[in-house]
Amino acid sequence: MKLPVIKHLTDFIEENDVDFVLETIETLEALTEIPTLKDEELDVIGELISNMYGAIEVDKLIKEGSPKKEALNIFMKRVLGSIDK
Repeated sequence: MKLPVIKHLTDFIEENDVDFVLETIETLEALTEIPTLKDEELDVIGELISNMYGAIEVDKLIKEGSPKKEALNIFMKRVLGSIDK
């Protein structure tokens, strides 16, 4: 996950709507079913999907009242905490 990408996607959600990101995730997930995709291509699609889900989580934290910077920090701490386990 890349924080600058998540931040950019969070801005996109604020300016537009979370449904755009959810529909993009569905599209990317459908693409992963192509049997001829290479591992590198699947990795890129997976990274994009992860960042989009991260942006959705940050957006939820913002809507619950956290300032954007704090929401990003909370999310990244949660991600790093799960990696350490």
